Amino acid sequence: MNVYNRLFKHFGNQHWWPGETRFEVIVGAILTQNTAWRNVEKAIKNLKKEKMLSCKKIANMDIKKLEKFIQPSGFYKQKAERLKKFCKYLDKNYDSNLNSFFNRDTNVIRNELLSLNGIGNETADSILLYAGEKLKFVIDAYTKRMCERTEITKAKNYDELQDFFEKKLPKNIELYKEFHALIVELGKKYCRRSPGCDPCPLKDICEYDLSAHNQKRFSSVFYPHNFS
Repeated sequence: MNVYNRLFKHFGNQHWWPGETRFEVIVGAILTQNTAWRNVEKAIKNLKKEKMLSCKKIANMDIKKLEKFIQPSGFYKQKAERLKKFCKYLDKNYDSNLNSFFNRDTNVIRNELLSLNGIGNETADSILLYAGEKLKFVIDAYTKRMCERTEITKAKNYDELQDFFEKKLPKNIELYKEFHALIVELGKKYCRRSPGCDPCPLKDICEYDLSAHNQKRFSSVFYPHNFS
């Protein structure tokens, strides 16, 4: 049995990323940096309540007002500046039209996102995958930790890990979304900094757990067989 199928069998469908619109997904991707998702939900709820969850409105909003709305997400001054700059950029260059923004080559969009202040690899790829429906596998701290402990790859940095997943997996956007979400759930539930290995669905193929119990190593097939 492989990693994806083990996680899916254990956790079920994650229905991720939560968001009613593509713009809401983008806002969430920017606000979720260094905070729990429940805090992002509070910030987005504030914007919705005041009918301010739109690119043009945020682009033209007073920065202090925006800070107040997104305060629950933490680092709100920094995030307000980043979110406002992104919205102003999108409004100026694409008239706030996400179809125009995403209807281009994936790498061109990615490089453009990375050129914007406060948007790194993980945020850019989250926007591309979940809002833009682009084939970019998201690498986060949970993914790095899982790979290091299970030793399914020797890759260490972001680009190497992303390349590993994208070469191993079928080119399926829904699979990319679901697999990433399942890894996040694994990291939150079991594969924490101080892990809880006993109930983990990967415990018998995890080098971290096997070394702790002096068990024999073995490998497994990586990619899922139920996507094509």
